[in-house]
Amino acid sequence: MQVHVLGDSVAKLAQVRQLLGEGCDVTTDLVSSPRLSGASYDAVIAAIDIRRPENIVALKEMSGDLARVPKRVFLVEQRSRISLMQSYALGATTVLGAPVNRSRLRAGILGPVASFKDGITEPAEGGVRVAAAAAAYIDSMFEAVMRGIPVDVKGAADLGNEIICRISQDGLSSWLGIVREHHEGTFQHCLLVAGVAADFGLSLGLCPLDMERLGLAAILHDVGKASVPLAVLDKPGRLNDAERKLIEGHAVNGFEMLRSNTEISPAILDAVRHHHEYLDGSGYPDRLSGKAISDLTRILTISDIFAALIEYRSYKQPMPREVAMEILQSMHGKLETPLVAAFRETALFR
Repeated sequence: MQVHVLGDSVAKLAQVRQLLGEGCDVTTDLVSSPRLSGASYDAVIAAIDIRRPENIVALKEMSGDLARVPKRVFLVEQRSRISLMQSYALGATTVLGAPVNRSRLRAGILGPVASFKDGITEPAEGGVRVAAAAAAYIDSMFEAVMRGIPVDVKGAADLGNEIICRISQDGLSSWLGIVREHHEGTFQHCLLVAGVAADFGLSLGLCPLDMERLGLAAILHDVGKASVPLAVLDKPGRLNDAERKLIEGHAVNGFEMLRSNTEISPAILDAVRHHHEYLDGSGYPDRLSGKAISDLTRILTISDIFAALIEYRSYKQPMPREVAMEILQSMHGKLETPLVAAFRETALFR
């Protein structure tokens, strides 16, 4: 795979080259003196400060050459909405915010799972590859909804099925370890929920169609967080009332972002909107209770809570699975008791 790296400093060029590792034919240039014209590349990575006017001018001057490259990955120091819009205006196909690790960068230039046939593979097979592809998909999904582009539902369903396959072959513990080692923040949470939900569904003996629905719902469930500022999503301390309102709005926002997509079934949309509802009516956004909450949503809610408790953040260590299970068992009246009892197998033993 031919990859050309543009940077505004020699240090950035060296850093990206190191992150790409073996398997790529890498060339580099300073953005002030690019040599794109006439060359044929599979991907271009721009590691520049998008806020500097001279960098913007340089990228505009090479826009015609950039447009001929299939993958154009911009690495930005702050993944703000302004940086996203500026990057896409300059021709980016993918935007990755700092810090960028090796798996995210390689997944960014390779795209969905199928693209891993291009000769580049992660050092460890299986779970690492699928997790990297899933993280790249979730990143692209968030970017798509921010730009008003329909979500690739088939891609999400395929990834959900890939995760189910990995869980069935390698077990949940392997998946949790891979995700917590290689991914962070909202990406980590979505991948953990997908893995936990997959294992829970398998332990319940769900039929293939219901497993597929559960996998897709898990991939899509937090898409509404694309509208929440990262400073709020990743805040280490207690949220104030305004911040909590922003966070709680993600369920409705996700539903609204997806509802016009005819490829997404009402059952999936229901799970996206209602995965924070409780049986006693104390959840959000619609304060549903009892039978108004579907079975799919009940399974997803338990998986979501458990994943949130055991995920790693820079400001907290993962909660032991035994303690997380005790918290689920203490939520009397909020979660379905037989389902929580059945979840014990996933939480502690699988």
